[in-house]
Amino acid sequence: MFENILLAVDGSDGAVKAARAATELAQLTKAHLRIVIAFDPIPAYLGEPNLQAAVDARMREADAILERTLKVVGEIPGEIHTEILEGPAADAILRVAETRGNDLIVMGSRGLGQLAGLLLGSQSQKVVTHAPCPVLIVR
Repeated sequence: MFENILLAVDGSDGAVKAARAATELAQLTKAHLRIVIAFDPIPAYLGEPNLQAAVDARMREADAILERTLKVVGEIPGEIHTEILEGPAADAILRVAETRGNDLIVMGSRGLGQLAGLLLGSQSQKVVTHAPCPVLIVR
């Protein structure tokens, strides 16, 4: 049924629930799983060295979220791929789903907010509206 599942996460409770749901689906269907974390662009007007410090902080936070998500996912029959992207969350999720040929997107209904702007109600709505494949919103 599903061969390539995209899991969008931001470290929120909703994202953890989405990770559990995506894991169960991947185990049942022997699908591959692509974990995507997106964070809002950092304004260039910060200037150096502040800009680089902000980028480094966001990457450390994204790496921590990815590590926690991988622990929730554990072992699945298919491959696990990961992507950390800069840009509006919904746009990043939609771009990855289309580019990578995902046949299902799994995400929480609401997220943390500023880290990535990821999984906010408005972001979830945008993904549902424009996705090239089915979307599972986990509450």
